[in-house]
Amino acid sequence: MTKILIVEDNELNRDMLSRRLTRKGYEIEIAEDGALGLQAIKDGMPDIVLMDIGLPVMNGWEATTAAKNDENISHIPIIALTANALEEDRIKALEAGADDFDTKPVDLKRLLSKIEALLPA
Repeated sequence: MTKILIVEDNELNRDMLSRRLTRKGYEIEIAEDGALGLQAIKDGMPDIVLMDIGLPVMNGWEATTAAKNDENISHIPIIALTANALEEDRIKALEAGADDFDTKPVDLKRLLSKIEALLPA
């Protein structure tokens, strides 16, 4: 089963996204801030990460950059999620090392297509 790590500090967003993805057949792990998210990537080796950008302790940009700079986990795809739909946010996410970018509120069909595109065949 494909394991997705959701790094999200907002409980409602976490709950909604995890329930919807579980119904689609994914195994879900949760981290509530960037530092815990980075540790969860190292410990759990998920197949893909959904990384909120506006996180406490370590923001999503920092956690993504740290993950992509760690040769043991740099291969794990990360999709940055943010409520900011500005082009500069997409560029900043990709510069931080994110493999893709999506906006909140999440359009599940669009997000699922991005997840599937990044998973190994």
